[in-house]
Amino acid sequence: MEFNQVVGSRRTIRFFEPDIDVEQAKLQEMLEAGNRSSRGVNADFLKTITVRRRDVPDDVREALKTPTTTAALDLAPVWIFMWGDPGYPDGAEDRLGELVDAGALPATHGWSHAYIDEVIKDGVIGAFAGDPLLNTWFISVECGLSINQILLSGVNQGLGVGLHAFNAAVAREYLDVPQAWLPMWVLLVGYPAEDPAAGGQRPRRPLGHNNFLGRYGEPYPEDEGVTGHLQATGMIQDTGSRAERAAELTRLTRRLRLPEG
Repeated sequence: MEFNQVVGSRRTIRFFEPDIDVEQAKLQEMLEAGNRSSRGVNADFLKTITVRRRDVPDDVREALKTPTTTAALDLAPVWIFMWGDPGYPDGAEDRLGELVDAGALPATHGWSHAYIDEVIKDGVIGAFAGDPLLNTWFISVECGLSINQILLSGVNQGLGVGLHAFNAAVAREYLDVPQAWLPMWVLLVGYPAEDPAAGGQRPRRPLGHNNFLGRYGEPYPEDEGVTGHLQATGMIQDTGSRAERAAELTRLTRRLRLPEG
């Protein structure tokens, strides 16, 4: 797909084809997309563990559920558990030094090996790592950048994806995850049983509701020509028919033998 179409077609898929597996190559492409994301101090903040539902005992699957995950975990054939690693300061000076040598951190902007050693090491990396709240924020934001690229890569390949919460204590024990890692999300992946177009694009507030120009309170102006272009290229899509979505939900509930609400 074109980029605008990928962004506009993203949905949180909750109805997956439970018996259609996801090709290993597609999963690799998703994870590589995350591996290429922007990242502070060129660190590997995000750690993932990919699990196939068929390999997880039923009692563990049930224990992993939260009030918001529920049936989606039963249907998705692949689960990618995502964790944030506080160990990012280890080797940070060497990684930044590589960027200096590659010209990505240029001398024109004040970068050098000496600057890393004398300023960045303690003044930036040490300051972040030494403040628990700031550190958690840093790790979470950096993980989010990678997670979003993984998610969009799945959409680009025609897969259904959805981020969900999970029981971190159960997952940590079952997956043998290091105690220091911070739980983020589990990304459920599979081929969608629901039609992403049937539910339509999820409603969002107008651009100027959350985006401002120059100062807070001055809504960012929306150019109708740009909006039209984004509609034509698929970033902005119709919200869909509620009646069609209701009919689809009825069909899915019966076909997948799910409890009716």
